[in-house]
Amino acid sequence: METEGWPALQPLLCLAWLAATLPIVAAALPIPAAAGGHLLRRLLAAFSSRGKTVRSSSASPSSKAKFTVPQKYFMHFYVVGAVTTTSLLLAIWFYAYMKMTPLLPEPSSYSTIASHLVGSNSFSFHHVRMSTMGHKHRVWRTVFVSLLMEIQVLRRLYETEHVFHYSPSAQMHIIGYLTGLFYYVAAPLSLASSCIPEAAEYLQGQIAEFIVKGRAKMPDLVIDSSSLLQPLLKLGWCQWIGAAIFIWGSVHQIRCHAILGSLREHKDSDEYVIPCGDWFNRVSCPHYLAELVIYFGMLIAGGGADIAVWFLFIFVITNLSFAAVQTHKWYLQKFEDYPRSRYAIIPFVC
Repeated sequence: METEGWPALQPLLCLAWLAATLPIVAAALPIPAAAGGHLLRRLLAAFSSRGKTVRSSSASPSSKAKFTVPQKYFMHFYVVGAVTTTSLLLAIWFYAYMKMTPLLPEPSSYSTIASHLVGSNSFSFHHVRMSTMGHKHRVWRTVFVSLLMEIQVLRRLYETEHVFHYSPSAQMHIIGYLTGLFYYVAAPLSLASSCIPEAAEYLQGQIAEFIVKGRAKMPDLVIDSSSLLQPLLKLGWCQWIGAAIFIWGSVHQIRCHAILGSLREHKDSDEYVIPCGDWFNRVSCPHYLAELVIYFGMLIAGGGADIAVWFLFIFVITNLSFAAVQTHKWYLQKFEDYPRSRYAIIPFVC
């Protein structure tokens, strides 16, 4: 649903994800060195480097100091992500509560057949009702997916502060830092992009009405917890399958992050050891694999209807796969006894 006064948000987000994805895809292609393939791969590896991999990808100590920031700035990503996601979640949830309740179960195919039999006028009314009900479900699906994203960014914020112990010398490239900030603004926007214009217009109308009428003439806002939560329970099986996949990925990411966070016995040490346990027994970057599972769960929970979410998911796959391959190469170079049976991120694939 396009809303007057708002730009086409989804196409803009799709273009942004495409622009971020294409350089990664190009770097992964076997472009000859004479055509700039080697330079492109080196630049992208430098831009995406962080922590242990930044040392091997930096051209010199001076360039490293000039174009990197402390890796503990990862905290900024999740602060930005939490602020963005929370703002969108509250706005769309309020809009859904005020305009999209009550939410009835989606009509079965039998009612559609019956409306065909009774006549065209009845069918026209039924079609309008189906369209309205479908729109309500889409808005509440957006609330559901935004709630999953909220859980994700708040958990990552907690882990960054309490699970990971970054080395004082750990750095990341400034381009990677800016990309992370962009990601945690654009990702929540993409997940909610189908409902943002109409929700924002509704809120603008409410604010304008408040300014004109004043608080005394505005009706009291009474929150009914059943109307606030029950619509989420009436969503389809697709949302709950997506939530189950999301939880599965989150559980494994929590475990893998706990393993990574416990690797260094001394927080100020630069010593690295081979991580083992959970999905580490299969791949070098299981926390990235878990991230893929998490975003696949959100894609399924959203019904797969929003094109911007597909572009987001493609970026997540390409970005994390590229970073995982760089990390896998570092492990192989660093440890002579590193398990050669491990893949980079996806078992039996790469």
